[in-house]
Amino acid sequence: MGTQSKITLIRRDSCRWEISPDSMLGMRVPGMIYASAELLPDIENDEAVQQVANVACLPGIVNYSLAMPDIHWGYGFPIGGVAATDPENGVISPGGVGYDISCGVRLIRTELEFSRVQPFIKDLVYALFATIPCGVGSTGPLKLPKESMRKLLTRGAQWVIEEGWGKPDDLDFLEERGNLKSADETEVSHEAKERGKDQLGTLGSGNHFLEIQRVETIYDKNAATIMGLFENQVVVMIHSGSRGLGYQVCDDFLGIMKTAGKKYAIELPDWQLACAPIQSEEGQRYLLAMAAAANFGMANRQLMTHLTREIFQRVFSSSPKELGMDVIYDVCHNIAKFEEHRVQGKSRRLCVHRKGATRAFPAGHPQIPARYKSIGQPVLVPGDMGRCSYVLVGLPGAMEQTFGSTCHGAGRQMSRTKAIKSSKGRNIKQELEDQNIFACSRGKHTLNEEMSEAYKDVSKVVEICERTGISKKVAKLRPIGVIKG
Repeated sequence: MGTQSKITLIRRDSCRWEISPDSMLGMRVPGMIYASAELLPDIENDEAVQQVANVACLPGIVNYSLAMPDIHWGYGFPIGGVAATDPENGVISPGGVGYDISCGVRLIRTELEFSRVQPFIKDLVYALFATIPCGVGSTGPLKLPKESMRKLLTRGAQWVIEEGWGKPDDLDFLEERGNLKSADETEVSHEAKERGKDQLGTLGSGNHFLEIQRVETIYDKNAATIMGLFENQVVVMIHSGSRGLGYQVCDDFLGIMKTAGKKYAIELPDWQLACAPIQSEEGQRYLLAMAAAANFGMANRQLMTHLTREIFQRVFSSSPKELGMDVIYDVCHNIAKFEEHRVQGKSRRLCVHRKGATRAFPAGHPQIPARYKSIGQPVLVPGDMGRCSYVLVGLPGAMEQTFGSTCHGAGRQMSRTKAIKSSKGRNIKQELEDQNIFACSRGKHTLNEEMSEAYKDVSKVVEICERTGISKKVAKLRPIGVIKG
């Protein structure tokens, strides 16, 4: 079933490209890629377009197989992929969530201005680098016994705060208040728990980071004021996920889903899309385990927030009140959630897979914090360590077009191997310092793998989201200090 012949894209407007269901045997809906003509060649040069078509073959998929402008090749689904399936006759696919379940971004404001922080940036980065473990296999400050792990997987960031690592009002600004209540820790394997037991409060490797950033530009003053953002303010962005625990949960259930696919006679063009009916035993078990791993990811970012606050207090000899380090928002971009969406004029409950895509609910939506009801849900879009990141808000167009979704970052345009090869002979750390960005990394080649040229220009990605009416810019953030695995 399905072919790997080159897929033809049909231009629908300046930012949308459609894949006809006639392009490949087995497609149940069209594909839709959000991209400019400028970004399209890079998208077409890897396997992501084929993956959009493959996803369109999932049983129960609704409307479109969608891809955001930061799309690139991933496992099964493209990174930047969005797909909604019908809970009654559709499927759940671990490849549509990804290995790093609940990978996401948190933004923390401060009352500090750039002029005060700049002289201490190296001290601050070194202190954070020494305190927050990062890199492959890094272990954290806690070793979770069995009962603590059970509570963590059940309660997520709420448990971390109950233990004293954070403020109760942090929860007001976390997606789902930091806790997916459907979680069942008994569906998480012993091996997954073993991998996660000493990784809470760790950054990880790859594109995960902690950045100290300066608010360079405000585009929407009202929204920025409500979020507590102002020009030349220093903020902290944390990008991490569920570490080895989430990876193992995904790996465990991919094996289960491959067997389930045969059991339920599901035909797919790519075994990496292995799935099971949502209502099946296998589908329900995955959803319970996924929610538990998502809780780990949100708890992980919560503990790193606590450690970051402690370092800022020490470096600047300031009280928590003086620093004003409040969470602006925390949103995950590798998740599947049941949400209400309108399809052909009728409200339907759907299972929305977002893999490298961010929820972007508009003003007035019942699932966003009360503070943001008038402006829409904050969307946190990291770029690369040499350029910039953005804060956006969701717009009504996201509900109309993309099941309330938008981009999640810049999106790679160069593999890690190619980036290392292309950067041979260059000193990326020094190049960043020449731009007044001080960086520390654990891995020998991390800065080379993560150099700016390895990524699309996030400004061009965000522009497409704004032009299509799915999200809009609130502020641009410029990195001044970077910690990488």
